[in-house]
Amino acid sequence: MAPTPPHVFEQPAPAFDVSQVETPAYVVDLGLLKRNLEKLADVQERSGARILLALKGFSMFSTFPLVRQYLHGCCASGIHEAMLAHEEFGKELHVYAPAFKDAEMDALIPIAHHLSFNSPAQWQRFRPRLEAARAAGLHVPSPGIRVNPEHSEVECSLYDPCSPGCRLGTRSIHLEDTDLTGLEGLHFHALCEQDSDVLERTLAAVEKRFPKLLAQAKWVNMGGGHHITRNDYDVERLVRVIRSFRERWGKEVYLEPGEAIALNTGYLIAEVQDIVPTDIPTAILDTSATAHMPDTLEMPYRPHVIGSDLPGVLPHTYRLGGLTCLAGDVINEYSFPQPLQLGQKLVFTDMAHYTMVKTSTFNGVPHPDIDLYDPATGEVRIVRHFGYEDFKRKLS
Repeated sequence: MAPTPPHVFEQPAPAFDVSQVETPAYVVDLGLLKRNLEKLADVQERSGARILLALKGFSMFSTFPLVRQYLHGCCASGIHEAMLAHEEFGKELHVYAPAFKDAEMDALIPIAHHLSFNSPAQWQRFRPRLEAARAAGLHVPSPGIRVNPEHSEVECSLYDPCSPGCRLGTRSIHLEDTDLTGLEGLHFHALCEQDSDVLERTLAAVEKRFPKLLAQAKWVNMGGGHHITRNDYDVERLVRVIRSFRERWGKEVYLEPGEAIALNTGYLIAEVQDIVPTDIPTAILDTSATAHMPDTLEMPYRPHVIGSDLPGVLPHTYRLGGLTCLAGDVINEYSFPQPLQLGQKLVFTDMAHYTMVKTSTFNGVPHPDIDLYDPATGEVRIVRHFGYEDFKRKLS
């Protein structure tokens, strides 16, 4: 059985009336989000680092008016995320992608503040465009290069950005005879849901392998994967590591967590549609693992359902199944104190990050609504409802 991440048990039960929520629906609690942002703002204040929202993890732009009060900007992993940040967030925009196209670069140069290239070849290809813009007196983003520290402590290879043979970032051996003139930044990303001790060891590898690039850089982007808002995260070590690095090198430091911003702030509300008498009774929900929470299958992990326990612990055990025709569209197995009933609503926790940004409309299964809960007013507001036209427009 896939494990349930311990941090999900930190999320409180919904403060709103679940029975009034039309399902399926993602509901983000603005109060919980603000709590995370205040913690991140404290890290910025004490460490001197600038924290960016990684849109790949959380792009719910209806929350941007709150998020921009605390963070310095966004980092984007492609042209559309960059355009979203420019239009809806403002402030600093940092962009990295494994490769850029000519048309994308033309669109990014006017709006990006930092551009991180994945390889020397990409930098050399687009360097003339940046220099031409500068010569014309136009805005030019600060160019940097993503490096691979060749130091990995990520257990799941699917999410390991420094695994052997990984395409993300340039290794030190491939920079030895490379003209680095003009590059102003060093970018690395080596963590995934990890603590600050891993960052400390990774940073030591970066300093060992890339002293020349560090010396000429104006800024260092330490990527994402920092689980800063988890209760047991060592914030004091993080502050100490960043302050020490800045004192040694005198560089501007950026962090770009995605998961930490929205950790334990969102719920996915689903409703029991049927109970199939399989070897373990299977409750069919109006949601889907593969379409609405794909990381549960990719990682894999077992999401927490409020009021449930491991199978066999409580009197009534069920397998929770999704609404698509994929045989493996199964969320996991759970036990409950009472038999599940048709129409009963179940609440999955920690469903704000890497959910909405990764959904699909496979099988034409309806996409969950996106809702906001504001504790100041007690109101749950439907921010976006999806229907047939959304499904149809994705197709030809």
